[in-house]
Amino acid sequence: MPDALLLSRLQFAWVIAVHILLPAFTVGLASYIAVLEGTYFFTGRAVYLRLSQFWLRLFALSFGMGVVSGIVMPFQFGTNWSRFSDLTADVVGPLMTYEVLTAFFLEAGFLGVLLFGRKRVPAGVHFFAAVMVAVGTLLSTFWILAANSWMQTPVGHEIVDGRFVPQDWLRIVFTPSFPYRLTHTTMAFFITTAFVVIGVAAYYLRRGRHVEESLTMQKMGFGLLAILVPLQILIGDLHGLNSLEHQPAKIAAVEANWETRANMPLLLFAWPDEAAERNRYEVGIPALGSLILGHDVNAVIPGLKDWKREDRPPVAIPFFSFRLMVGVGIVMLVVTVAGLVAWRRGRLADARAFQWMCMLVAPLGFVAVLAGWVTTEVGRQPWVVYGLLRTREAVTPSLNASDVALSLFVYVVAYIVIFGAGFYFMRRLVSAGFRSAAEPEPEAPVPTPARPLSGATRAR
Repeated sequence: MPDALLLSRLQFAWVIAVHILLPAFTVGLASYIAVLEGTYFFTGRAVYLRLSQFWLRLFALSFGMGVVSGIVMPFQFGTNWSRFSDLTADVVGPLMTYEVLTAFFLEAGFLGVLLFGRKRVPAGVHFFAAVMVAVGTLLSTFWILAANSWMQTPVGHEIVDGRFVPQDWLRIVFTPSFPYRLTHTTMAFFITTAFVVIGVAAYYLRRGRHVEESLTMQKMGFGLLAILVPLQILIGDLHGLNSLEHQPAKIAAVEANWETRANMPLLLFAWPDEAAERNRYEVGIPALGSLILGHDVNAVIPGLKDWKREDRPPVAIPFFSFRLMVGVGIVMLVVTVAGLVAWRRGRLADARAFQWMCMLVAPLGFVAVLAGWVTTEVGRQPWVVYGLLRTREAVTPSLNASDVALSLFVYVVAYIVIFGAGFYFMRRLVSAGFRSAAEPEPEAPVPTPARPLSGATRAR
């Protein structure tokens, strides 16, 4: 049986990998709903109201699943990672507290107004509630990435008797990698949501349903992607340069670069052999790696042999996950350009093959987010606090493998059940579609649902 450390890492990876799918969707969706509510408030066009009502139900369901799946993650800090919790509590603890106080309470408080208050509060207050929910999701992203960025590029502290003690909170929050990590991740969440919205619209267009709503969704989605996808490529490049400066071993692993050298090629494919410290079956473009990472074909890029074996991250996982993320990004760019061309030609409604492609690529944002997360987290190894605290030193000393294996089994089963049920209800909501444009809004106040979930899952 694997040891307790490996099982604990697998358990945390499973929990967070499944959970991150929800903020990847809800962070962008909350802002989309706020835009829809604002557009309806200022223009009075009913199509924006119908869109907001539709996506609000999906948001509420996703938000509930996010709370259930996310609330167990901090438990693991106590059960599996007590050494990490003990040594970093003075830094990580306040950051997590700020996330709950400024983000979760904001989201949870105003979500009730957003779900049940349309007929009970003035329209402006309802719009304000939508904005506050969106702000809450962004604040949550801010604090979580502040904590993660400190673990990646730790500054602003001193180490006293092995414990990390804060010295400068501004430096702790705004670490060297934080601006790039926050921008890159938030934009990835917005792009993910946009592709889901476009995919759902394509589902209706192919069936000739909800044409006005679907065309509005696709035009808003492609308009946003036309800005964000090229911008994300630029931010990704800047993020890579920042990682090369502060986490060069991670970049060496991502590029499977063993020797420090100039004119480093960009490897399109290789099979890293860590035991032999070389790659097999290399296919690359000469000097392009140096040009991308150093903006100069003669730039010298450090190789993995500059570090001791015990200080190197695994190579194969970040190498392939990074290329998967980049490949997905290229597909997204092609689809975005195709969508803009179809829009300009007025062909969105009848381009059936293109709409089929939009349905196929709808989940790609989630793939890119997971691939990017694997790249950055595996590339950080063997450190949990980069360069200062090794992952094997952070695990709970008293753990035994059988206990962790049992809890891992429970988490896997529980998450499959929770997410399976959630996906089932989401599919029902999408199948039910929108309220018809000809169907009048109810005049009387909507009765309060018996349970919050019934308000979210009521199809019409």
